[in-house]
Amino acid sequence: MNNNNPLKNFLEIPYDQLEEMNLDAKSKRDTIDPKTQEEEYRKYLVDEKRIKAITLCFSDIEGRFHMLDYDKKFLLESADNLTFDGSSIRGFTEQMESDLRLVPDWTSIFWLPSDIFGPGKVIMFANVKNRDRSSYGSDFRGLLQELTLKLKTKEKQTILASAEIEGFLVDGVDAEINYEKNNGFNLISTGGYYHSLPLDRLKRFIDTSAEAQRAMGFQNEKDHPEVAPSQFELNFSYTEALRAADQIQLYKLVCRQVAENMGMTATFLPKPVNGINGSGMHINLSIAKESRNIFYDGSGKDGLSKTAWNFLEKILNHASDICLVLNPSVNAYRRLDPHFEAPNQIKVSPIDRGSMIRIPVGNEKSARIEVRSVAPDANPYLVLYTLIRTGLEGEKLAKDTTKRDRVRFLPGNINDAMRLFKSSEFIGNILGEENKNKYHTFKEASAFRCPRELGTKVKLEEILYHHEVTNQHVWNLF
Repeated sequence: MNNNNPLKNFLEIPYDQLEEMNLDAKSKRDTIDPKTQEEEYRKYLVDEKRIKAITLCFSDIEGRFHMLDYDKKFLLESADNLTFDGSSIRGFTEQMESDLRLVPDWTSIFWLPSDIFGPGKVIMFANVKNRDRSSYGSDFRGLLQELTLKLKTKEKQTILASAEIEGFLVDGVDAEINYEKNNGFNLISTGGYYHSLPLDRLKRFIDTSAEAQRAMGFQNEKDHPEVAPSQFELNFSYTEALRAADQIQLYKLVCRQVAENMGMTATFLPKPVNGINGSGMHINLSIAKESRNIFYDGSGKDGLSKTAWNFLEKILNHASDICLVLNPSVNAYRRLDPHFEAPNQIKVSPIDRGSMIRIPVGNEKSARIEVRSVAPDANPYLVLYTLIRTGLEGEKLAKDTTKRDRVRFLPGNINDAMRLFKSSEFIGNILGEENKNKYHTFKEASAFRCPRELGTKVKLEEILYHHEVTNQHVWNLF
C-alpha cells in the first residue's frame, strides 16, 4: 500500500482559516438574503469534495441538543423533504402523529474544528416543521426566529443578546451518570476567580475550548476561571438574539467534547456542589432601532431610556411567572441561595449582584440590561423568546404607594415555581396553553422523582433525572 495516498481525505481546516471563514459567514447571516446564502453554500458543498457529512441540529422544548448527520449528497438532493420521528424526542409529538420535518437554516452554517468534531463535517441549525410545513409549535428556535424577524420587519427593531455561561469541570468522563459510584463530583482545581496555573487542567481546558470557539467565529472577549473551584466562564460577543442562542448551544457542546477528550466532564448543572458558588447564565439584552441603541439615554436613570425601564419593569412584574423557564431544574433552585451572590431578589440594581436584573455600566453602544437569574441548563431559545415577549407585552410593575417597599424573592424550590407557572394566565398567552402544559408536565415528572426538600446535600435524583443528563433508559428504571 502506498502511504503517500491515504485512503481518507476529509476536510481539515487550520484554526486561523476557520476563523476567517466563520466570521465571513457570520457577517452575512442577518444582512444578506437567505436564498442568496443558500445558493452560495450549496455551491460550496458541491465543489468541496472533502466534506462527507452535514450535521443538522435542533433543540427540544427543555433545551436538550439533538444532532443528525446527513450524507452531503443526500442532503443537497433532499433538503426540502427531511423528516424524523418526533415521538422519539421528549416534548415533541405523540407516536400516532410522529412524523416531523427538519428544515435547514442555511444562514446558520459553521465550519468546525476537526480535532473537536472530526474531519469532513460542517454544522447547521434546523427548524422543526409539521407535515404540512407549518411551524411546529414547540420548536422555540423557530418561534424565536419568527418573533425577531417580525420585530425587525414591522418595528425596525433588532434584539441583541449575549450570555455569560458558567460551568464546572469535574474529574472523569460521564461524571454526572457516575455521580453515585464516584461519591459525588471530584473537582479538579482548588483555585478561584482568575486564579489558575497556566498549564493546569482547568486552564488547558479553558484555552482549548476558547481556541475552538474563536475558530467558530464566536469572537470571544475573555475566558477565565470563575469564583468557585473548578468553575469556568468563556464570554463571546454581543450579536442578534437568535444567533446568541445558537452559540449558547454550541458553546456547551464544545465544552463537553473538549472535557471528554481530556478525561473529564464539563457540567452545566447550576449547583453541582453545595457550599460553593453555583453557575449562572447571565443574559444581556438590548434593542437597536435603525442601528441606534434605544435602551440608552445619557440623561436617563442609570443611563437607561424609558424604553429600557419599561422593558425591565415588565420582566420584574412577571418574574415569578417565568421563573420556571429561567430555572428549569430541581438543582437550579440550590443556586438561588443568598449566601453565594445569588440573584434571587426581584429587583433591579446597578451594583447589587443579588438583584434579578443588573444595569451594567454602559454607553451609547453598550447600554443594556443583565438578567442574572437564569440557570445554565435553561433552553436558550425559550429563555430569550420569553424574556423578549415579557419585556414587550407584559404588564408593568405597579408600585403601591400606600405600602412600604419590601423585597420580593424568586421561588426557593421548583415546586413553588411550577405552581406559579401553572397558574399564570400570562404564561399561557405568550407560550400557548399546549406548550405551557407540556413544559409543566416534564418539570413535574423530574420534580416528583426527587425529594421535595432540597436540604444541604445534592441528591442523586436531581442529577440523574436532570433534563440535560438523563436518557430514556434511566427514566424507564424508575
